[in-house]
Amino acid sequence: MKSLFKKTIYILPVAMLLFACGGKGTKKETTTEVVKTSKTKQLDIEKPQLTFGFIKLTDMAPLAIAKEKGFFEDEGLFVSVEAQSNWKNVLDRVIDGQLDGSHMLAGQPIAAGAGFGRQAKLVTPFSMDLNGNGITVSNDVWSKMKPNVPTDGDGKPVHPIKADALKPVITEYKNSGKAFKMGMVFPVSTHNYEIRYWLAAAGIHPGMYTKENVQGQIDAEVLLSVTPPPQMPATLEAGTIFGYCVGEPWNQQAVFKGIGVPVVTNYDIWKNNPEKVFVMTEKFIEENPNTAVAVTKALIRAGKWLDKPENRKEAVQILSMSQYVGAPVEVLANSMTGTFEFEKGDKREMEDFNVFYKYNATYPFYSDGIWFLTQMRRWGQIPEAKTADWYSSTIKDIYRPDIWKKAAALLVEEGNIPATDIPATDGYKPATADFIDGTTYDAKDPIGYINSFSIGNKDKK
Repeated sequence: MKSLFKKTIYILPVAMLLFACGGKGTKKETTTEVVKTSKTKQLDIEKPQLTFGFIKLTDMAPLAIAKEKGFFEDEGLFVSVEAQSNWKNVLDRVIDGQLDGSHMLAGQPIAAGAGFGRQAKLVTPFSMDLNGNGITVSNDVWSKMKPNVPTDGDGKPVHPIKADALKPVITEYKNSGKAFKMGMVFPVSTHNYEIRYWLAAAGIHPGMYTKENVQGQIDAEVLLSVTPPPQMPATLEAGTIFGYCVGEPWNQQAVFKGIGVPVVTNYDIWKNNPEKVFVMTEKFIEENPNTAVAVTKALIRAGKWLDKPENRKEAVQILSMSQYVGAPVEVLANSMTGTFEFEKGDKREMEDFNVFYKYNATYPFYSDGIWFLTQMRRWGQIPEAKTADWYSSTIKDIYRPDIWKKAAALLVEEGNIPATDIPATDGYKPATADFIDGTTYDAKDPIGYINSFSIGNKDKK
């Protein structure tokens, strides 16, 4: 079914009859109807009025763009997009039905299905982006790290910077009786697993979780704690933490404020890693299947629009609006327009820092979800050993590429995306060693992967 958008243009007459000889002039009004045909094939929407949540981060962009560019409306959806205070609030409000869906940490629906934290049946039909995070340290910590970092011919630090450069700084703090504290955004966030991976790759123990102790600081050489993303720079400036892992724009904000230095991005920790996802409850999907497909359609279109370089400046303007991220344009542009600034003035080309569509970024791959499960087990959030089959069956209840494929097939039919943008896949990416330590990850051998690390839990096959 095609949507018709009617636009009426009122044309003033070229001349108006004036009062003359006591007679009354008449005014003619002509209307012209212009009809614009949309390519969108609207589904029979069960619930057109929707409210979605998000946290003020650059990677919420697909939601903002789907709303501002009319992609939701094209599908017959009338969407409100509301900022939330923290990730726990996001999770609780989706589970309780106060939100119909939300921008969410990739690990949140997985943890809810795997039994860590609040349990619920949540569904991920759409992956919102790849990359987008960084690890920032205070100026004082950076001044102590910098002598340990190799430099190029121009005297600039060679990237990626490994946590080996941080290790002697941690030792110095320990010897002076001071605990080394760093922040991450949530226990099941990509940020928690990325900073742990980065530290452990250098032999620095980031701490373990147990069933009884959910702080994740057992045997820790670095004490990791939760700080909401927008509060990261202020917490660093106050000296409560000495570094953090967070998404944009809060690493670049530290550079602009002159209070810290980003030392590594998650692109360098795990190249083209999945970051945020869009989540709805299983109940919502079952009761509103067409609505779920329509939402996914709009978000895929938004991702495609975002990855056109010529659209990024407009995207930055939209995200800078107070109802979305609300950060200054120049801060958002630092990472959204193909660059990333480390030390002040050391701005480097980084085309893929934010990816919203390329590399099948929107497809919910089982292998991406299984990586999060391996890290939950590695660090003890999943306290007991699981079989290899458990990893596969658990993620297939949560990641729903079938919904994505229905949406994408309709977009191909409409001419909104080419058929070549639908990956031919069984849901698993090939094994990859694109990690900062070169370790190979094969999602079809999760236990072998867990056992390959010197720090963390070990399981029998």
